[in-house]
Amino acid sequence: MAVVAALVAGCGLGQASPSGPLSPVEGIVLQVDATSLTDVRGFTLRQSNGGPNLSFTLGPLENPTQFPPGHLKAHQASESPILVFFVASSDGTLVVYRLEDALTGSGAPASAAPPAVPSSSP
Repeated sequence: MAVVAALVAGCGLGQASPSGPLSPVEGIVLQVDATSLTDVRGFTLRQSNGGPNLSFTLGPLENPTQFPPGHLKAHQASESPILVFFVASSDGTLVVYRLEDALTGSGAPASAAPPAVPSSSP
């Protein structure tokens, strides 16, 4: 089992904190941390599977034209679910690298491996 876990982690698939959820997760946006539609820093998601609410920080998105970060507010207002693709940083922060509409999808596949997240330690 440990070998399988190491292989999955090495491939960058399903990464999250050791006790956290696997990427991607689906849910409803509860709160958006933003100063404007173009300055979105993060958001809180209620998972569709009944899991705990998750707080995310936005990293560089691989599909910002298909799902602009400001579109999170529309999903919050309509309670329309989204898919969140993320990696966990060394301090456990969940960093988003792709967002999609869970009902329609964006039509483009997520990259095979999530981007590396720099350590938050100086």
